[in-house]
Amino acid sequence: MKILCFGAGGFIGSHLSQRLLADGHSVIGLDTHADKVQDIIGHARLTFFEKDIRADEVDLDRLIQEAEVVVDLIAHANPGAYVGRPLDVFRLNFMENLRIAEACVRHGRRLIQFSSCEVYGKTPVASLRGVLPDPDNPAYATFAEETSDFILGPLNKHRWIYACAKQLLERVLHAYGLEGKLNFTIIRPFNFIGPKIDYLPSEAPGIPRVFSFFMEALLQGRPLPLVDGGRHRRCYCYIADAIDCVSRIVANPRGACDGQVFNVGAPANETSIRDLATLMGRIYVEQFAPPGAPLPGTEDVPAGRFYGRGYEDSDRRIPDISKARSLLGWEPKTGLREMLEITMAYYVNGRRSKR
Repeated sequence: MKILCFGAGGFIGSHLSQRLLADGHSVIGLDTHADKVQDIIGHARLTFFEKDIRADEVDLDRLIQEAEVVVDLIAHANPGAYVGRPLDVFRLNFMENLRIAEACVRHGRRLIQFSSCEVYGKTPVASLRGVLPDPDNPAYATFAEETSDFILGPLNKHRWIYACAKQLLERVLHAYGLEGKLNFTIIRPFNFIGPKIDYLPSEAPGIPRVFSFFMEALLQGRPLPLVDGGRHRRCYCYIADAIDCVSRIVANPRGACDGQVFNVGAPANETSIRDLATLMGRIYVEQFAPPGAPLPGTEDVPAGRFYGRGYEDSDRRIPDISKARSLLGWEPKTGLREMLEITMAYYVNGRRSKR
């Protein structure tokens, strides 16, 4: 197939583009940067445009008309941006993505839209604040595509504009589907980890995801920052496992993915942010630090100081992946320690190779 991938130069997009080429597809990629796809630039079946979708010279209709399937990964997926630039987040994550979707409607193209597990928001435990019995029960934090409610924070916690933009886009795609105007599939990623996940904070401006902050602290010998004590919990999924699921969605066996929403994550890999910091510290000392190096410490940091005013976080989220199992035969294979070892080695070796 000829596949158009918006956001092909990002963390997920670079891995996905490589997999699509390996599967025999032709890929047209567009992104504002090409650093993460240098290993495939020049491939005979890859056409890459280093451009911003908002630029006047980008002919959106022509690009979509020339493709058979469109994959849309374009987003501001940076917690610092949710707080510091909420209007930019809305404009890109909703308005620009809506332009892509409506072009797919005009030209009858299938759309695979990346959304976010952020749409689920907070758990009932966090929302009801101590009312529920057995608050640690994972049933309260397990989210299913067809039945789970979305619980977002109040207006003054404007970091939720990211989740709102993603949710609104999903609802518009669903409405087009109800009218028979769009064949879509929505993907909700749950915390992917792997090589190329982010630039380290010292290498690029902004506030990236937690792994990169921890990796930077380890490389520089500083305490690992724990926002609000690192009490929140996440389920981490290795990027190769996630891309395997996405490639099955692209293949769309017997039309099984038409009009569907898929959680893509690894429920068995749940950990708290504090425990993630501890595990990364142990791996670093065991495998990468000079002999005799002490176990790295941590530092508790208030969320308001770390991200800015208006920040609030989701307390816990576990993906129900029953649909991906039943419709696609997909199962994540990589444990938390293994994915951290691989990803940390990528950054440590990359830093050493630059010296």
